[in-house]
Amino acid sequence: MTGTPRQPAVTAEVTAGPGGAMTVEVGVVTGDLTVTTTDTGNGTAAVRVRYTGADEWYELEGSPVPMPEGEMAAVLDAVTQAIRAGGAACAPGAPQNPSGRPDTA
Repeated sequence: MTGTPRQPAVTAEVTAGPGGAMTVEVGVVTGDLTVTTTDTGNGTAAVRVRYTGADEWYELEGSPVPMPEGEMAAVLDAVTQAIRAGGAACAPGAPQNPSGRPDTA
């Protein structure tokens, strides 16, 4: 059950590092990206990316991620740092499976 979001969405612009960011829908995206984190209302934040200036959003692999109360900006900061690093970046803080990839089950 989804609760009522308590924090507004926050957005940032970032240039992806080598290897880009991994999305659920289209795989790796690279270049100049817009990232947004949205409070789901249940203690997690949904993380989405799009090519800067584009209309279509993609879910970042590993989203949603745990979000401590009042920490939406910290979640966005961690996500933008991971995307700047590249390497098919996934949402930081997502549960990992033994392969090292986010656990999507």
